[in-house]
Amino acid sequence: MNKNASISQPSRRGFMKTAGLVSAGIAASSTLTLAQSANVAGSDVIKVGLIGCGGRGMGSIVDRLKVDDAIKIVALGDLLPARVAQRREELANMEAAAGKVDLSADRVFSGFDSYKGVTELADVVHICSPAGFHPDHYLYAVEQGKHVFMEKPFCVDAEGYRRCMKANKIAEEKGLTVCAGFQRRHESRYREWIARIHAGAIGDVVTTRVYWNGSSGTGGRGAFGPGETELMFQIRRWYVFNWLCGDHIVEQHCHNLDIGNWIHGKGDPLAHPVSCVGHGGRQVRKTPRVPFDACGNIFDHHYVEYRYADGSVMLSTCRQIPNCWDRVTELVSGTKGRGEVAWLQPTDGERWNFRGQNRNPYEQEHVNQAEAMRKGERLHDGWHAATSTMIAIMGRMATYSGQEIQWNDAVAKGKSLFPYDVELTADTAAPITLGPDETYEHDVAVPGVYDPFDKT
Repeated sequence: MNKNASISQPSRRGFMKTAGLVSAGIAASSTLTLAQSANVAGSDVIKVGLIGCGGRGMGSIVDRLKVDDAIKIVALGDLLPARVAQRREELANMEAAAGKVDLSADRVFSGFDSYKGVTELADVVHICSPAGFHPDHYLYAVEQGKHVFMEKPFCVDAEGYRRCMKANKIAEEKGLTVCAGFQRRHESRYREWIARIHAGAIGDVVTTRVYWNGSSGTGGRGAFGPGETELMFQIRRWYVFNWLCGDHIVEQHCHNLDIGNWIHGKGDPLAHPVSCVGHGGRQVRKTPRVPFDACGNIFDHHYVEYRYADGSVMLSTCRQIPNCWDRVTELVSGTKGRGEVAWLQPTDGERWNFRGQNRNPYEQEHVNQAEAMRKGERLHDGWHAATSTMIAIMGRMATYSGQEIQWNDAVAKGKSLFPYDVELTADTAAPITLGPDETYEHDVAVPGVYDPFDKT
C-alpha cells in the first residue's frame, strides 16, 4: 500500500504529461469561465444532432427539447436505416418538437459513418451510440470543433480511455463544452451532499460503499434477424457483449463508481484509486443464442475493492440476477460520522437532510450545457467521466482475471476489446464468435486464466 501511495500522484500526472493529454495550467474545476469559447453558430439557437437513435439517444433529445426553446434538431444518425427513419417520423409528430425540427431527407444518415454527417451539421452532438464507438465519435466531434453531450460510459477499454483523454484535451484547448451522461453530477442533492462531505461534516473519508444490484439486464433478448450478420446481431444486442458495453460494471455501475470517486478525490476530476482487487462470475447468463436469447459474454455479478493513495477504500458491488437483494445507492463512512445520498449523521451533532429543490438531473445537465455554450463558460465533464469509466474498466480487469490491478498498468497495458482502426462493415468478422453449442461461453473470462493485459 505504501509503495502504491508513493507513486500515485507523480505517476498519474507523469502519464498525462507524457501522453500529451493535459496541458499545463488546466484547472480541475468545471465552473471556471474561459477567456474564449466556441460560439453557437452566431446566435442563441443551438443546432443539435443525434448519433445513435436508440432509447437513451431519443431520451436525451426529449430532455433537451423540454428545457430549451431556442433549439433545432438538425440531424439524426444511426447504424440502422429503419431506426433512424422511425425516429425522424416520431420527432415530426412530437408536440414538444413543434417548430424545433429541421430534418429533411439529406439530414438523416445511416451506416457506420453516419456520425460524420451528423457532426458536420450540428453545433452540439449527442453521442449515444454503443459505448465501444464512443471514443472515436467523441474525438471526431471535437476535432471538428463541436460541443458534445456524450452518454456514459465513455469507453470500454484502456485504448478507448486514452482516445477519450486526447479528445478531452482538444475540447479544452478549443473552448468546447463537454457534458456527460453522469447526470448525478448535475443533481442538486448530490452536489450539496458531497460538498458537505468535502467540507469535513463527517471528518476524513474512510470507506465508501457503492451498489447497483438489480434483476434487470439478464436477458439481452432479440431474435436473429433475416439476413443479419453476426456483427450486426451483436451490435443490435450490444448490452451483453463486452466489446460494445464494457460489461455491466462499466455500462451501468460506472454511475455509482463516479460518485464514490468524486467523494474520495475531493473534487479532483483526475483522481483515481491506485489499485483494486475483485471477483465476479456468470451464473444465469448461459442460455443459447437461438432462438431468442443473446446472453453474450458478460458477467452477471462483480465485487471490487478499490484502494486510494490515502488509505481510504471504495467497496463496489453490482449484480444482475433476479430474485436477489436489490439496492442502488452510495454510502460513506468517515472518522466523525456516516451518511448516504442526501443525508449525513455526524457522530456528535445533528443529522443533515437535503431539503432543497432537485430538478430532474436528465434535464438539468442540458440546461447547464446550453447556458455554458451561450455564456462562453467552462463546462468540461469529460475529465471525470473518462476517469470514472476507466475505474470501472480497471475493476472489470480485476474480476475477469482474479488478479490485483494497478492503475498505471491498467491505463498503459489494459487489453483492448473494441476493434479500433478497423473499417467496419456489416460483413466484418465479429470480435466475439458463436460457439458450436450456440452460446458465447467460450469467450467468457475465467478468473485465474484470463490475461487482462495486452501482450502484443
